[in-house]
Amino acid sequence: MNWAEPLELVRAQAGPPGALQSLLPLVLILGVFYFLLVRPQQQKAREHKALVAALKKNDQVVTLAGLYGRVVDAGETTVTLEIAPNVIVRHERSQIGALATGKDQKTAKG
Repeated sequence: MNWAEPLELVRAQAGPPGALQSLLPLVLILGVFYFLLVRPQQQKAREHKALVAALKKNDQVVTLAGLYGRVVDAGETTVTLEIAPNVIVRHERSQIGALATGKDQKTAKG
């Protein structure tokens, strides 16, 4: 008796894979992608949107470009920042990356 004969016998009895059996790996892969990639990105975007909406005057912020500054004026779509004494710049609200902590400010100054 050849060692491959029992394997062929099992395959012949099992028949072709069903539709559910064929789609199961694809569904599992899509589920993993959703929970590892899509969902965390949606949560991060939601947090950023809340941060940008809550900006107010005198908040210390860091822009996505890496500029540290204090909010002087918060308009509908733009934010005016003071990045140094008497140095004012305007940025899109969406380009604010985070609120700066005291530790961040000390690092930025020297």
